[in-house]
Amino acid sequence: MINEAHIVPYQSKDLPVEQGPWIVFAPHADDESFGMGGALAKAVDAGIKVELVVMTDGSLGGSQDNLVAKRKAEAIEAASILGLEQPVFFAHKDRELKLDDSTLAQVVGEIERVDPAAVFFPGVFELHPDHRTTAALIWQALRRVARKDLVPVSYEVLVQSPINTLVDITAFVEKKKSAMSAYQSQLDENRYMDIALALNQLRTLTLDSMVSHAEGFYCFEPGDVSEELVDIVVGKIHSFFI
Repeated sequence: MINEAHIVPYQSKDLPVEQGPWIVFAPHADDESFGMGGALAKAVDAGIKVELVVMTDGSLGGSQDNLVAKRKAEAIEAASILGLEQPVFFAHKDRELKLDDSTLAQVVGEIERVDPAAVFFPGVFELHPDHRTTAALIWQALRRVARKDLVPVSYEVLVQSPINTLVDITAFVEKKKSAMSAYQSQLDENRYMDIALALNQLRTLTLDSMVSHAEGFYCFEPGDVSEELVDIVVGKIHSFFI
């Protein structure tokens, strides 16, 4: 019998990965804050250096004038609030991110420059195509880097994905709110902050009642990159029915 605890954790962790530095790949400026802003603030508070890479220019995220420049400025502000390093902007065209050799080379180069302990990317069940392409890019890049001990970690942005780790962000939810508030260009488009916080509250379902907000992650084993990402995730879901 597959019980609930086989599907979702019943205890939280301080951080998805205790060692640093971390490198976080965000498809758009805001995904890092809406998705894992609490864990990022918590990691920085624990002394972990965090590098943020924004994959696209976010040019299709609204109809405002000078949107690309606004979103870049918002990402810099949010990173400062969370205590991250100055973001790196790849500036690929929004909704045109591709799994190709040139983009892979960019990703590999950044991973090798940072020399991280953990690499974060969106879950494969994300709705936006740039999110799913980012996951595929990072997975392929991890196969190319010289180091084989990097921990791949997927994070949820605004939808649920398979997870094996819950991080209690109760003490850092106000810092996360501040970082999300920096993205006013996006908050004018939708209730993204409310949705993100609702997901964070939903993720406390199996946790102690003192946990008000949690973020979900899937921490892979370093050797998992030898397999296809989708096969691992689908295999996990399939196991629920056996």
